[in-house]
Amino acid sequence: MTVFPGKTAAVEPNDQLKIRPVKISQVELSQAQKKHLKGLAHHLKPVLLIGQHGLTQGVLDEMAITLDHHELIKVKISVGDREERDQVIDQMAQASGASLVHRIGNMAIFFRRNPKQPKIALPSG
Repeated sequence: MTVFPGKTAAVEPNDQLKIRPVKISQVELSQAQKKHLKGLAHHLKPVLLIGQHGLTQGVLDEMAITLDHHELIKVKISVGDREERDQVIDQMAQASGASLVHRIGNMAIFFRRNPKQPKIALPSG
């Protein structure tokens, strides 16, 4: 892989993205909570777009910042086939500590509660 000075290196399919440890662990969401979050996310526009260069550490860093601020985000992933998109989604969830709420086509919805200033109230159960 060729990396030019000042440019972020893209992750090749055979490369392993070095995932920085996250202090926040994923929360298992109930079906009622996922349904509630899907309703809240319906009107959201994607805040992250992942394209031809794939998943990079810069994208993961931006995702962490965005999750801290919004808690619920929509991401558009336009890479390869379904298997490749699923891998990218899994890597994003693992790296950010976010829970995957829903995935349809090229869109994925992630949720991660901000421990200091929670913004979204989840239904119990």
